[in-house]
Amino acid sequence: MRKIITRRKWLTAVSTVVVALALAGGAFAYFTGSGGGSGTATVGTSGTVVLTATVPAGITPGTSEPVSFTAANASSSGVFVSSLSLVSVTVDSGHSACVTGDFSMANVTENHEVPANATAEALPTNGSLVYADTAISQNACKGATLTLTLSSI
Repeated sequence: MRKIITRRKWLTAVSTVVVALALAGGAFAYFTGSGGGSGTATVGTSGTVVLTATVPAGITPGTSEPVSFTAANASSSGVFVSSLSLVSVTVDSGHSACVTGDFSMANVTENHEVPANATAEALPTNGSLVYADTAISQNACKGATLTLTLSSI
């Protein structure tokens, strides 16, 4: 009988140690703490729009014609067009004597977002191309093809 009691005590002691180790191991299974770090990212740039102006044929000295605008936006996000301005007017090579300074257009407020991937988004506000009457012959511009260079912000 003595062996059974000793063996029983031994099994109880081993079981107690196993249970104690399991509880102790569970208590230290993870650590808490604090920390920090950093990362980097790159912010995209704004897209650009390609502007097209359309002016009816037949502008003459002392008159003005409406100018309508479209914008193309090849980027993957919308581009906001606040306003348009006329940068310059050029003429075809056959009319190089035409005084392009006689043409003007006031800045045009648009406040319009051109959607991503737009190919010909009509802008809501028209401009007005003015052909000044200079009181001198402007025959050098007769039949000229005008090219308007525009800027947007």
